[in-house]
Amino acid sequence: MKLLLTGAFKYSEEQLNILKLLGYEIIFVQDERVPLQIDVSDIDAVVCNGLFLYNDINQFKNLKFIQLTSAGLDRVPLNYINEHGINLYSAKGVYSIPMAEWAVLKILEIYKKSRQFYLAQHDHKWEKQRDLLELTDKTAAIIGFGSVGTEIAKRLKVFGVNVIGVGRSKINSELMDDYYLVENIDEVLRKSDVIILTLPITKETHHLIDAKRIASMKDNGVLINVSRGGVIDEVALIEALQGGKFFGVALDVFEEEPLSVDRQWWELDRVIVTPHNSFVSDKVNERLFELIMKNLKDYLG
Repeated sequence: MKLLLTGAFKYSEEQLNILKLLGYEIIFVQDERVPLQIDVSDIDAVVCNGLFLYNDINQFKNLKFIQLTSAGLDRVPLNYINEHGINLYSAKGVYSIPMAEWAVLKILEIYKKSRQFYLAQHDHKWEKQRDLLELTDKTAAIIGFGSVGTEIAKRLKVFGVNVIGVGRSKINSELMDDYYLVENIDEVLRKSDVIILTLPITKETHHLIDAKRIASMKDNGVLINVSRGGVIDEVALIEALQGGKFFGVALDVFEEEPLSVDRQWWELDRVIVTPHNSFVSDKVNERLFELIMKNLKDYLG
């Protein structure tokens, strides 16, 4: 059984040996972002991230198994995979905890005006901020109440936050105070103090947060995005921020990545920019390898 691994995950020698002991013949390529210079027609299984953005899946004639190192499915040809009966596994759940911690951190940084204190410290200024907020009794909407949303809700409830979940189908969770289907999102946006986007990018969710919906949000609200940049109409969001809307915005994802040096996002004083980094922690490699190993083992039966 031939297994293609890519540099999307950094394997130790011990981990490679574990996979070999499962019965796999391992082929390793460091950079999956270039056309492969090897014959892939007899590859049975692949562990990758964006391999099929740069390599034609049709060349993988014998492919039966794909394990992604990402939680999203937007980087693989789903129609082809479904039509050919290929087993597809994502890394759902692997990154949920650090992403949840990042989201809560950014809300608190915005509410407590951390940036202003850091700037004042840099300039040696003893300068108080009199308009800090606290999370108690605030309403937070989590748009896309999956694994990441669940972990965010766990942490927000500790702060006494009223949590609203929004999703495609009805779910029950003791972590939510209320739940709405996505077709009723406008009502949720109007009454939420904090809006957190954790939903996948699809044709239906592309620019879900458009100019009209941004306008309906509270002027002193907070917007957090840890999903995909394309969920937000970025032009509309920039215009709203320039018009004075939002207490603060934190974005870990953008439609263009890496973010070019001349983009306005860098200069907006009520926006926190991070480089698609919220998923990183000291625990994710261990979790991801355990998932990879389990799914590869189960596949062999």
